[in-house]
Amino acid sequence: MPIAKLFAPAVAALVFSVPVMAQQMGGGPPSIDDQVNQLDEMVDLDEGQKEEISSLMTQMQDEIGAKEQEAQELQQQLGEQVQPDYDEAAIRENAERLGDLTAEMTADAIIMQSQIEGVFTQEQRDQLDEAVAQRQEQMQQMREQMQQQQQQQQGG
Repeated sequence: MPIAKLFAPAVAALVFSVPVMAQQMGGGPPSIDDQVNQLDEMVDLDEGQKEEISSLMTQMQDEIGAKEQEAQELQQQLGEQVQPDYDEAAIRENAERLGDLTAEMTADAIIMQSQIEGVFTQEQRDQLDEAVAQRQEQMQQMREQMQQQQQQQQGG
């Protein structure tokens, strides 16, 4: 199996889980510098790699940001279109555009992951794969602990 197929989910998990976890903790999304520094701690980037990854992430954030805003507006419009005298054509048009935006953002994210993968050495890819596997295991353990606590509260 090519490394790209193994690696893409790892970078996706890292790039997308970090901002989500930060938002859940109430800190808002981490800055690109924070994300690059986190990668640096995991795989020991050199200065050139840091700059290149930061540039790629900034470019992608700009591109995806506008699409995310449009998607949110479309979702709001679709929500407002739920009424007895609905306009089926408008609903379908908005839903189709929302689907297109989602596909574009997915493609953009995968392209960015591929570009970032090209910045890493093989050794760094291996380190990142290991770090992501550990993070996923920790997340699974946390989920299991939370489920156990909920079961204890419900049963007790």
